[in-house]
Formats: sequence, structure tokens, C-alpha cells
Amino acid sequence: MTTWHIILIASAATLALKLAGHLVPAGFLERERPARIADLLTVALLAALIAVQTLGAGQDIVIDARVPAVIVAAALYALRVPFVVVVIVAAAVAAGIRAFT
Repeated sequence: MTTWHIILIASAATLALKLAGHLVPAGFLERERPARIADLLTVALLAALIAVQTLGAGQDIVIDARVPAVIVAAALYALRVPFVVVVIVAAAVAAGIRAFT
């Protein structure tokens, strides 16, 4: 199986999932339980993505300049600082730590 076969299979699977989503009745999605699950699933996936990107390096867990940068970003976000400022300050923190290590 070549790379193109895998890409075509993944594309077909993605299209099938999207079409299946359109077949779900709107009344089902408006109920309390599915809406709550969808909201919680979104938060859980985002948290997992942040954890993997912050702590992961291949198969290893690495604590480096990304961890304090994410902590600073979370603190600034909690203080309702504009997103652009949060990103710039977090990047500066990571760059500063990497410059001194």
C-alpha cells in the first residue's frame, strides 16, 4: 500500500464521517446530553493537544521552555489579556528561557 492509497482511504473515511454527521437528525443534537458530550469532548481534545504539544518529543516526555511558556499564557489568558499579546509574551518567555539554557 502506497502513501497515495493511504491518503485516498483517509479522505474517503473523512468524507463518510462528514456525510454521516449530516444524516443525524437535528432534534437529536439539540437534546441536553449530546450537546453536553460535544462540549466536553471539544475541551478534552483541546487539552490533550496542548499537553502533547507541550510535553511531547517523539515518544518521550520532556520538560523544557514550553512548559513555563504555557503556564504564562494560561495566566495571561485568565487575566483576559488579548490573545495576540498572550502569544507574543509566551513566545518571548520560551525564547528567553532557551537563550539562557
